[in-house]
Amino acid sequence: MISSLFTGITGLSSQSKAMGVISDNIANINTIGFKSSRFSFADILSASIGGATNVQVGGGVRLSSVLPNFIEGSIVTTGNPTDLAIDGNGFFIVSDGSGNFYTRAGQFVQNGNGELTTPEGYVLQGWNLEDNSFGNINLSNVICPPKATEKVELKLNLCSEAEVPATPFDATNISSDMYNYSTSVAVYDSLGCEHEVTIYFVKTGDNAWEAHYVYTQADGTVAEAGTQSLTFNDGSDPSKPAGSLSDDSDDTAISFDFGDITFDYGTGTDETPAGDGLDGTTQFCSACTLNSLTQDGYGAGSLKNISIDEEGVISGVFSNGELKELYQIALASFSAPCYLQKIGDNLYEITGKSGQPIIGKPNTGDKGKIVAGSLEQSNVDIAKEFTNMILVQRAFQANSKVITTSDIMLDDLIRMKR
Repeated sequence: MISSLFTGITGLSSQSKAMGVISDNIANINTIGFKSSRFSFADILSASIGGATNVQVGGGVRLSSVLPNFIEGSIVTTGNPTDLAIDGNGFFIVSDGSGNFYTRAGQFVQNGNGELTTPEGYVLQGWNLEDNSFGNINLSNVICPPKATEKVELKLNLCSEAEVPATPFDATNISSDMYNYSTSVAVYDSLGCEHEVTIYFVKTGDNAWEAHYVYTQADGTVAEAGTQSLTFNDGSDPSKPAGSLSDDSDDTAISFDFGDITFDYGTGTDETPAGDGLDGTTQFCSACTLNSLTQDGYGAGSLKNISIDEEGVISGVFSNGELKELYQIALASFSAPCYLQKIGDNLYEITGKSGQPIIGKPNTGDKGKIVAGSLEQSNVDIAKEFTNMILVQRAFQANSKVITTSDIMLDDLIRMKR
């Protein structure tokens, strides 16, 4: 009878601990990235009665394990670019400066130092794509340095019916009777300063044109940086359509006082390698029209916003319109994640049974992909938890009844003695 009291106590203790697990799951039903715990029981070593091996009485029950359940929670859209979810089995790696920890909660914010951190201050880890170093993801003092213009590409049509101007071209005293068509382009020097170059197109003969490059020099005077010849096919060769570009003389760059720039008008039929002469500038019987103009330079830019793709690449959107890849988020996976140790703040740390983290890029192996602007919700199944609660409550009541009954039997025995 005394042994039954202690057996009942083990039942009360174990069911009480199980209720604690259930209550923790229910309490965290709205915790981002929370993984519910599941418990299991095991019987306590049985004792033989009177030394007989075939007559054993159980010693009760114990809570043998409490392990996290890593089934994915639902992913909901938030629209915040630094809210991240993992569609897969990986973990974010975060650090407090002394060691790394692992989490499924991707609610990251930018702190005063520009680092992406959890609300509790643990810094997200990844690779700096500039030098491929691994460490804290820090978006402070991120700038886009200027790039000098090296190439300008133009696609336009020059009117085949245009007349050769009667007045020679003079960059210091330009008048409308000196050229047939003009356009301007903003280019940049190595410091990111913008310069405006005006291109004047002058017809010089049948199927022949010149481009004159006029700009304002550093001393404030207007000057011509150089000229470039453009020739077109007359159609006498069937393989070279009439009006197609023959050669744009783009082998030599135009020299300005802030740098050299190549102006490309397309791939001519007489160039090496040869083109069809129709992919850029043409000379057809229609008005002079600019169809496309691009240049590869830009000024310095400051970080305005970020975007994160499914491979965890963080790209900066800069004030100069450029998009630059800055960091790549690292994910970790484990051979036995159920043995990771919960340490609070939605964090896990490794144990001897979990194995060492396998660190890699998102969308590789079983780590999963990054879903930006979204968060993974808790995977707690409230219906299942309520069911477990009823079962544990009934088991607790039954064990209470065992203790009460044993107590009555002991009381009867004492009365018999009296």
